[in-house]
Amino acid sequence: MSSTNPEAKEKVPQTFKDFIRKFPELGAAHEQVAQAVDKAGPLDAKTCSLIKMGICMGAGLESAFRSHVRRALAHGASVEEIEQAVLLAMNTVGFPRTVAAWQWAWQQIQRDREEGNRS
Repeated sequence: MSSTNPEAKEKVPQTFKDFIRKFPELGAAHEQVAQAVDKAGPLDAKTCSLIKMGICMGAGLESAFRSHVRRALAHGASVEEIEQAVLLAMNTVGFPRTVAAWQWAWQQIQRDREEGNRS
């Protein structure tokens, strides 16, 4: 949840919101780390989101993966770039996880289209 994308804060899972409400100091620390990481190098927000998608695929983190698909789209990634980022995982994390991530990505892309966020 980086402050560089204010919309992302509103679309986080309820469990995350509940956790932050219960432990606000940890939420603030998490946000500070996110901001520091965003400023730590030359990569743009779109590239960072695509990389974070790969990390989430490898870790099997569906909710976080969907969040980074949404962020990548918001930062200008095309559907083709999203798909390539997913496909890059195939030889590393395997076919089943790649197919699952591809499905998660398309579900998120469709959700964004239905919400009018991206055509």
